[in-house]
Amino acid sequence: MKSASERARALQPLLDEHGAEMDRRRELTPEVVEALIGQDMLRLLLPRSLGGQEIHLLEFCKTTEALAWADASVGWFINQSNVSSATSAAAMPHEAAASVFGNAREGLAWGAKHSKSTALRVEGGYRLSGTWSFASGGRHTRWLGAHSAVQNPDGTPHLRYGRPDDRSFVFLRKDAKITDDWQVLGLRGTGSDTYTVEDLFVPDERAPARDALQERRETGPIYTIMSTLLYATGFCGVTLGIARRLLEAYVDLARGGKHSRASMNAMALNNAVQREIGQLEARLSAARAFLHEALGQAYDAAAAGKLDVDLRMRLRLATTHGMNEATEVSIASYRAAGTTAILNSMPFERRFRDAMSASQHLQAMLPHIEMVGRHIIGTDNVLQNL
Repeated sequence: MKSASERARALQPLLDEHGAEMDRRRELTPEVVEALIGQDMLRLLLPRSLGGQEIHLLEFCKTTEALAWADASVGWFINQSNVSSATSAAAMPHEAAASVFGNAREGLAWGAKHSKSTALRVEGGYRLSGTWSFASGGRHTRWLGAHSAVQNPDGTPHLRYGRPDDRSFVFLRKDAKITDDWQVLGLRGTGSDTYTVEDLFVPDERAPARDALQERRETGPIYTIMSTLLYATGFCGVTLGIARRLLEAYVDLARGGKHSRASMNAMALNNAVQREIGQLEARLSAARAFLHEALGQAYDAAAAGKLDVDLRMRLRLATTHGMNEATEVSIASYRAAGTTAILNSMPFERRFRDAMSASQHLQAMLPHIEMVGRHIIGTDNVLQNL
């Protein structure tokens, strides 16, 4: 069987063909969804015990990058669904996880935690109420997930393992009210709608504490690294893929003999253009190399049972730095194209919107880098923030 990244590259012509339509529809086309399922793209990180591939995390990162080179919304959906499914399944009882994720068609869409949600402990499970947003890919999955703190029947916080009990609840999409409010700048094809449930019963076996060591059933390195850094890794791959495509479009424009209004020379003969392209290539390649190095180190250490806070911090730094460097390369490539960049017929406009939207994600926020700086200096105990 070909590697995941090879299968992703094989999908690029189809994703290119459908990109503008997915942007217009604000969801993936049926042809793309079927192609992703056909290439088993929804089970890349799922445990092998459940029929998943459980691929090396570096290969996963290369896969999201390859998908995003063709269409950022597809890469974003594949990362979000895979990490959500895999980390949830790894903390669920085997039979329950198999009933949810045992089919190659089953992904999981996830929304940001909402502070006003409630999950009341009842016999055999929980009564969940709340509203969550940003369910990327939720129009193409049967299952949704949601985070919430757990309360006792009297409304007091429920404690487990000596701390507030925060759980991830997995339920059928048909049991939620979907609000079609995904009117956004970029990543439109993800269809990241808002959804609400009211007093929905979720059984214990579908309410994992996915990052609690005490409940993790799977012990592979992917699940040791845990959810936050897994999301960061895949999303960094997405931004690198977008930036690579925009930089290639810039280079193609220069090779094509375009003239800038600010210069008598063609772009290909302009020293400033030559210098900028070289610098952008260096920035993007360096960010990618740092990510791959830090990721390889963290994965190998996790496999050996030696993953420590220093390697976690290094991976956090590499992912946040990579997303921000990719954003800067995307911006520079767009600006260099001049008025050509704003034309729908050219490869810049939609991908620039995708790049700007991806740059706003939590995983790209600079306080992560500040956190790493504090760790390096030794002024703060920040392990709990990873």
